[in-house]
Amino acid sequence: MTTDLRGVIVAAALPYRADPAAPAGLAVDYDKYAEHCDWLIRNGCRGVGPNGSLGEYSSLTDEERRRVVQVAVEAVAGRGVVIAGVHGPGWHQAKRWAELAAEDGADGVLALPPTMYRASDSQVVEHYTRIAEAGLPMMIYNNPYDTKVDLTPDLTAEIAKIDQVKAIKEFSGDVRRLFEIREKTDIDVIAGADDVLFELMADGAVGWFAGFPNAFPAESVRLYDLMVAGEYDKARELYQHLVPVFRWDSRTEFVQAIKLSMDMVGRFGGRCRPPRGPLTADQERQVREQTQRAIEALAA
Repeated sequence: MTTDLRGVIVAAALPYRADPAAPAGLAVDYDKYAEHCDWLIRNGCRGVGPNGSLGEYSSLTDEERRRVVQVAVEAVAGRGVVIAGVHGPGWHQAKRWAELAAEDGADGVLALPPTMYRASDSQVVEHYTRIAEAGLPMMIYNNPYDTKVDLTPDLTAEIAKIDQVKAIKEFSGDVRRLFEIREKTDIDVIAGADDVLFELMADGAVGWFAGFPNAFPAESVRLYDLMVAGEYDKARELYQHLVPVFRWDSRTEFVQAIKLSMDMVGRFGGRCRPPRGPLTADQERQVREQTQRAIEALAA
């Protein structure tokens, strides 16, 4: 059983192709998705995370959502890990997605608390206890902005008593939490927002569940490796070129922004399914300017 969920694991963006018969006229392009997962691994990433928020899991049909995991597993082909998002409104849905992920060869799961209900602490613990019954190592995901449920250090300590729970993706933005989580648990703390990577890893985070490596994988792996090695001056120099565009990872329009950056570096980002619409003209201008500055700085 894989228990190490460290390294740069990319929440892989999902490409679509035009198809009038598909939801919102956009069909999942599984071939492009497989090629993208392969490219991320070939550029040094530890693994991929299908069906995260960046993978637009909530806009997929059940059939599409399962197939995305299968394609990721086939594309990675044992060269890295596949950590499948199993988010759901209740544990009965999330557990079923975890069971399917296990059947389809995923190495672990990423799980939010209940996504559409402000659950109590005991309900959150039950939610994760039930998901763990699927048998895969689990990274819990603290995103209080989207779920309205905050996995505080005290609550995380209760959840960490579940054997399958190996790590937490910390997206609260409060870097002070890392020390308290480590004081109260023995699970790994994983940087969950690109624009606090430096701060969290300097304080002891051991992994990065990442967004913008969809556009800058090799550079992101280099940044991660420098942080692991404690070469903070070199890491800071690289980080300062990337962090302006990284900040979009913590904004509502992060999926659109990352896909636009992918387009700009020669990958395929493309459109999003509803409810995500296009960036405003001003947002697009900002993303383009910040991405271009990063491209030029990295090429220098």
